[in-house]
Amino acid sequence: MKTLDLITKILLVVGGLNWGLVGIAKFDLVATLFGAGSALSSIVYILVGISALVQAAMLGGSRSATHATAH
Repeated sequence: MKTLDLITKILLVVGGLNWGLVGIAKFDLVATLFGAGSALSSIVYILVGISALVQAAMLGGSRSATHATAH
């Protein structure tokens, strides 16, 4: 589980930096590196999205475990 956590966090950092560049400079690094609309770009975007879902689920799991111990 630690490996999954690390990979998803790295992908979220990549996605966050990419969105920051898009917002600040209108520059999509993923599209520049892998080609706009390419299969590889789509895979990166999908992996970033899945990473967000995994981290959200882990965060939700942490909260419920903490909440249960508080009582």
